[in-house]
Amino acid sequence: DAPWPATKEELIDYATRSGAPLEVIENLEDLDDDGEIYESIEDIWPDYPTKDDFFFNEDEY
Repeated sequence: DAPWPATKEELIDYATRSGAPLEVIENLEDLDDDGEIYESIEDIWPDYPTKDDFFFNEDEY
């Protein structure tokens, strides 16, 4: 989990230090840099899959 809330630069720094794939870092670099503070992944990726998006019965595991 990223250190929320975070700025674009903080997210890039975290992704770099944690060994995220280059594509993730490039996508973060493509964000508009207006000094916005991101509160969660949904601020960056509105279609972020949640637990409810997966169709499996938790009781089976």
